[in-house]
Amino acid sequence: MMDRFRFIMFLAFCVGMVPDVCAKECGQDSLRSFSIDEVSVTAKGIERNVGATMSVQQLSKQDLLNLGIYNVADAVKRFAGVSVKDYGGIGGMKTVSIHNLGAHHIAVCYDGITISNTQAGQIDIGRYNTENLQLVSLSVGGEDNLMQSARQYAAAGVLSMVSERPKFDDGRYYGFKAGLQVGSFGLVTPSLRWWQRIGERTSVSVSGKMMRADGIYPYILRNGRMKTREHRYNSAINAWQGEADIYHSFNDNSKLNVKAYWYYSKRELPGVVILYANPSDEMMWDEDFFTQALYSKQFSKHLEMKLRMKFTHSWNQYKDWGSQYPGGVQTDIDRQNEYYAGATLGWHIVKGLDFAFAQDLSFNELKSNVYVNATYDVPNPKRYTSTTALALKWRWNRLKVDGSMAYLCAMEQVNNENIAKPKDKKKITPSLSLSYRLFSNHALYVRAMLKNTFRIPTFNDMYYRRLGNINLRPELAHEYSAGLTWEMQVGKLKYLTLTVDGYYNDVTDKIVAFPSTYVWRMVNYGKAEIVGMDVTMGTQIDISKGFDVKATAAATWQRAVDKTNKNSLIYNNLLPYTPRISGNGSVIFTTPWLSMGYSVMMQGRRYSAEQNSIEYLMPSFWEHSLSVQRSFKVRKLQLDVQAKCTNILDAQYDIIQYYPMPGRQFNVSLVVKY
Repeated sequence: MMDRFRFIMFLAFCVGMVPDVCAKECGQDSLRSFSIDEVSVTAKGIERNVGATMSVQQLSKQDLLNLGIYNVADAVKRFAGVSVKDYGGIGGMKTVSIHNLGAHHIAVCYDGITISNTQAGQIDIGRYNTENLQLVSLSVGGEDNLMQSARQYAAAGVLSMVSERPKFDDGRYYGFKAGLQVGSFGLVTPSLRWWQRIGERTSVSVSGKMMRADGIYPYILRNGRMKTREHRYNSAINAWQGEADIYHSFNDNSKLNVKAYWYYSKRELPGVVILYANPSDEMMWDEDFFTQALYSKQFSKHLEMKLRMKFTHSWNQYKDWGSQYPGGVQTDIDRQNEYYAGATLGWHIVKGLDFAFAQDLSFNELKSNVYVNATYDVPNPKRYTSTTALALKWRWNRLKVDGSMAYLCAMEQVNNENIAKPKDKKKITPSLSLSYRLFSNHALYVRAMLKNTFRIPTFNDMYYRRLGNINLRPELAHEYSAGLTWEMQVGKLKYLTLTVDGYYNDVTDKIVAFPSTYVWRMVNYGKAEIVGMDVTMGTQIDISKGFDVKATAAATWQRAVDKTNKNSLIYNNLLPYTPRISGNGSVIFTTPWLSMGYSVMMQGRRYSAEQNSIEYLMPSFWEHSLSVQRSFKVRKLQLDVQAKCTNILDAQYDIIQYYPMPGRQFNVSLVVKY
């Protein structure tokens, strides 16, 4: 009851920050300043695309800087309807899920091209930093973009990262940015970026970053009424990251963007903490490389095209030491490659009516030593995937309608005669969304969406040791949502945006690990229903010249329950790690001298297992953070200095049970730009 009261008070505080002038009617000037396209470019506020047919939330580069957000995982936690699984430690894995559909249903895109992992099906978003990003956005149902890829059309949601393009001021042909961040638990992160103009139509950008941390942080261990202060060990990480981008414009105004990305890390895996035992000796090495190209061509005012190509190579090695293994050590090595090509053709038929055809083709292969058991040798699976999408956008008067149809087909090969060839996976998934402006003189919209998505079993689901099951059916998710959005502007209130979206999702043929006679197996066993509501608010008040306040809030109520078997003891129980209530808020106060940012995140009580009993109940938590940032110039150099305290009240909590999160921590950063 106290958690619910605090949550209601938190919402009341965020809404109460808006002045009384919000109740006045909008003037004609505010209507003229409202433009979906312009908002998308400037990224004002956390939720400004009020006219879109689907929910879109954004954080701009300036928002990320003012709040002291250094990686994408921390940015995504500021969005409504999102759950980020964080396994603790500075180098711990972090995955994202929208409306409890699971990380496998989300498309994570970097500069317009999807990042994939066919082996596990989940993307670790904690390894992507925000220093060189212009925008981080999250779309439920899909992006409001005609020229997206077929993979994006087929996904339940899209997390998009957009790189900051080089800027050349005062006629200069080059520039650089150097940064250094130091913080608690041995964190040291130097970074460097250089950009150069080559001719009139070509520019390049090269950046590099290193992160080192010992990851040793204190936490409180509770054993009944007894509390002891322990330390989290085996959490060290050393990581290196490099990126290179080429931007070129041709004489016919077509554009080519090429990106190369490399990441390498060596990290300790802290493992679970059970009472006073911390027996983890595990280590993980990861290396990822990809190179991608995006070509855009406008043939005429009616016809445009985008071509995409990508090659990805991933390697990881896992080691665990213990007497239970032959030779005292278990070593797992995986290598996977992906070859991808895609194209989208857009046809602007007449004013207000657009059509798109998108086609993606990919080939994935995995070589590993972790699929060996007594029955068969390493299968080295290969997968050929084709995704086709047809999309239509219709704009008439105050009505917007977006519809799409995606067809996904996946075929498998295994290099082992003892394993039957898995069945081909085929499915058509439709999507329909609409938005209607209720009044011509008010920016008040009603929107609705229905969409089906299709999750193909991963290589781990199908082949991993004795767990694998080649007969798995794809997981099918159904999304339904409806809501209201509103935006206004008056006087010193630069904008006020409010959105309310209710949703209902159900997942059938859910892929879960289920105990059989002697071992656990992956099976199509589960069915889940998710009912919820997202509320967001964003506003900016210009107090006077150089002084403004920007505030955002996002809150989610949801009930995600198991609907698999009415005779089961866990029927109608809440799904693990799904709180009824969660939310976050932030306030940024900008002056001519410095900017101050305050943010808070909370999660209500939740269960760590399908059995909703007291021993699995996890308490709610609130995390408060404060940052101070100042920019000033020294001759031709611009210096950005920032200090941040995360978890000011030193809250002790777990996101995943037995993986304690760090308490209070400090970070100081310095960035020099030319």
